[in-house]
Amino acid sequence: MTALLSVRGLSVQAGDWPVLSDVDLTVEEGEIHALVGANGAGKSSLAYALMGAAGYAPTSGEIRFEGELISGVPMHERARRGMTLAWQEPARFEGLTVEDYLRLGRRDADAAGCLERVGLPAGEYLRRPVDRALSGGERKRVELAAVLAMRPRLAILDEPASGIDLVSVVEILKVIQGLRREGAAVLAITHREDVAAGADRATQLCGGRVVCRGAPAEVIAYFKARRCVRCDGEVCGHARA
Repeated sequence: MTALLSVRGLSVQAGDWPVLSDVDLTVEEGEIHALVGANGAGKSSLAYALMGAAGYAPTSGEIRFEGELISGVPMHERARRGMTLAWQEPARFEGLTVEDYLRLGRRDADAAGCLERVGLPAGEYLRRPVDRALSGGERKRVELAAVLAMRPRLAILDEPASGIDLVSVVEILKVIQGLRREGAAVLAITHREDVAAGADRATQLCGGRVVCRGAPAEVIAYFKARRCVRCDGEVCGHARA
């Protein structure tokens, strides 16, 4: 059976600095896969490489989506094929309303319904601009609503590096489960035990490398045992993959 997303031997440099080294990862159809690790471990760099963001082109390895090689495919084409990313730091769009933003990917999106699903009353938010007037928590909720509106095949959800209270864990888990009910797979990038625990499988990064993979409880225990807060770039001791 072909995995929805397959990453093999992926290495990436940001400038002259290696941020990912020989990473292997698979996400199956309909799977929730948690990617865990301390801040700076390479989780967001992997998300950007998967989506084809500028500056994160692989130096080696391959990325396949539905069996097709996409390592050189531009970001907009990956989105058209069904991949979407909720960025760690949500963007602002001066002059664009929330409703227009939610319909960028699909003109027929249920913008009001998607807002309600992330705890934002549609009547209060549809006409508001996606600008500095929105708080960080509001922007993150709007972005999660945009992910729901896209109805993706694969949703990559990159948790904020700090301030997780801006969007409650309960809301994040509701979005993840909602995406799965609609047939999407989810790659949940997190350092939160309560988010990772709801996954089917988990993978831990340290120093841009995979150091542990398997059942979420096993990976969480390995991660917690090292008490990582911020990755120092040194792969943790007794690593195994």
